[in-house]
Amino acid sequence: MKKIFLIILLVIVAIAGVLVFNTINLSSKQVSAEPMEHVELPNDIFQNLSKGIQYKTISFSEDAIPDSTAFFGFHRFLEETFPLTHETLSLEKINAYSLLYTWKGSDASKKPIILMSHQDVVPVDQPTLGDWEAGPFDGKITETHIIGRGTMDDKGTLIGLMEAVEKLLEESFVPAQTIYLAFGHDEEVGGGKGAAEIAKYLKANGVNAAMALDEGGFLAENLVPGIDSPVAMINLAEKGFSSFRLIVETNGGHSSQPPKENTIGMLAQAIVDLENNQLPYKLVKPIDYQLEYMGAELPFFKKMAFANPWLFKAPILEALNAHTTTAPTIIDGGVKNNVIPTVAEATINFRILPGETIASVQEHIESTISDKIKVEPVGFLTNPSEVSGIDSEAYKTLEQTIRNQFTNSVVVPGLVGGGTDARYFYGISDDVYRFYPIRIGPDSMSRFHGIDEKISKENYKEIVQFSYHLIKNFN
Repeated sequence: MKKIFLIILLVIVAIAGVLVFNTINLSSKQVSAEPMEHVELPNDIFQNLSKGIQYKTISFSEDAIPDSTAFFGFHRFLEETFPLTHETLSLEKINAYSLLYTWKGSDASKKPIILMSHQDVVPVDQPTLGDWEAGPFDGKITETHIIGRGTMDDKGTLIGLMEAVEKLLEESFVPAQTIYLAFGHDEEVGGGKGAAEIAKYLKANGVNAAMALDEGGFLAENLVPGIDSPVAMINLAEKGFSSFRLIVETNGGHSSQPPKENTIGMLAQAIVDLENNQLPYKLVKPIDYQLEYMGAELPFFKKMAFANPWLFKAPILEALNAHTTTAPTIIDGGVKNNVIPTVAEATINFRILPGETIASVQEHIESTISDKIKVEPVGFLTNPSEVSGIDSEAYKTLEQTIRNQFTNSVVVPGLVGGGTDARYFYGISDDVYRFYPIRIGPDSMSRFHGIDEKISKENYKEIVQFSYHLIKNFN
């Protein structure tokens, strides 16, 4: 008995030793901040963003024709507001609505960079109009904020980037490498006619960029328990997107004599089965980077969990949502309260973890639910993106720019659950990253695609300054 107790004690001591050793050796990955020159910004930058918000460049669906009045009006606004940019850079219109600016560099041996954003915004739910502080397309400027659809997603970064370029041109700056500004018009419905076509155009013209940078990363404030500093998420990849329609077809009948397998009951059971048998949590790239970079900044005992994923990964991966998610989003069936319908349908949306595919998700669905139910892919579908690296000069420049401007920030590589236009640029760029310094906190997360979308004046200035310094730092 003593011998068994001793063995158990030795095992506990050994495990404790490994835990402490790994925790102590998980050191900070943050680069040192360097002095940054101050940038004087013109007073009209808030008015410019306000004007841009007033163009209702809404994407309603993949098949809807864009509102040419709104989009072409927005294009004229850009021309009038940023005259030096339009005099100096060449402009190609792709599929009539998407914009590709080329800023020729002085050194043809340097690989270009691609800076991205998108012009379109999501619709506003009409019943929520009364809940907005100001009209969503009024572009109201208050003492502290600019209010309106697109301030956060994504005209704030598009117009902020144009402000930075205009400012640099006023200073007679010439970039060493060519810089492309790529502004798609249909990101909110998949980007298939906008960013995808821009990427095809660049590829056809032999462009091989060092980096493409898009939305999809941000400054997270008070969102990571244990880290008081803002967490700058540079997302290296994004989950895939797919929806599948579940279709149940029966003979129906009268509700007074329900069959053993009721149409809607079968559909409901399939939904429950999928929710109760979700795809597993996995430690894959770039989530392993998140554990290393974020874990090193945590208090000791939380740090211990991140430093020892072999023991603690289950709760961490769950907190990071590191699996292919399952979300029923649409359900339809039935015509009358005493009629069992012959057809009932539901749409289930999946955000696919790197390492899994649209095909593997469909296999999962078919193996989980009854084989009497049809499974059909529906709408826009895309596999997870590739995962970019963190060792390139482009990443280091991006990381250093963030640390220089936000000296108390914690830079963390990660994975974004939503989709962006960046997915189309892997074929023409060595690395693809997602980050602009939009500050997101517990009170502002719901404003993306939601009610009262707005950005603070200070944060908007930070976006312009970041874009300005990033371009200069690539020199």
